[in-house]
Amino acid sequence: MPASRRAGAAGGRVRRTAAGGAGAGAGRGVVSPRAIAHLRRADPVLRALVDEIGVDGLGDPRRGRPADHYGALVRSIVGQQLSTRAARAIYARLTDRYGGRAPTPGEVLADDPEELRAAAGLSRAKVTFLRSLAEHILDGSLELERLEQLPDERVIAELVAVKGLGVWTAQMFLMFHLQRPDVLPVGDLGIRRAMMLRYGLPELPAPAEMERLAAPWRPHRTLACLYLWRSLAATPV
Repeated sequence: MPASRRAGAAGGRVRRTAAGGAGAGAGRGVVSPRAIAHLRRADPVLRALVDEIGVDGLGDPRRGRPADHYGALVRSIVGQQLSTRAARAIYARLTDRYGGRAPTPGEVLADDPEELRAAAGLSRAKVTFLRSLAEHILDGSLELERLEQLPDERVIAELVAVKGLGVWTAQMFLMFHLQRPDVLPVGDLGIRRAMMLRYGLPELPAPAEMERLAAPWRPHRTLACLYLWRSLAATPV
């Protein structure tokens, strides 16, 4: 029987809260004329990069990503350590199992883990991570509706309590879903590589050096990162 028809799925539905409501960083957006002007004025390296790529060259940072908080986290778990193409294919298989949408927390926990893994093409670890996310939502330890009102560091702390959601994944959620404007993911290999190439560094920069180079970008470090990723054609999935 398809998972979407199981009686046990009735419980545990989450309110599909989308980013963009009132709250810390909500609705501000990342790409704006003011932010672009700031980067061009603050850093000659970013000025050259902005002029090279342009505004339209960034595209829509949220294209193809679920609009609601829960769906975005499910998509993040599914896409970990995968190419963009593979992540999209596996997420499509997952949503096909639930009638074309992300499974609710109740549906995840009601589903047989091995059947879910085989049907969606997920690893056992990712099934465990999806179940951990579902458990945290259902027991109230992760309140998705509160995330928009929390500062960045609190959002990260809330998310990393879920098995499988690390700091990098939480930062991607801040940048791409909540559209927080001043996030610098110092552990991201793409950002490190782009900074090494653009700033003529002899090796990949350490976090402290990244913070130093990115200081002039504040409060628009997220936008600067979008340009750095785009310079490598490597925007995260």
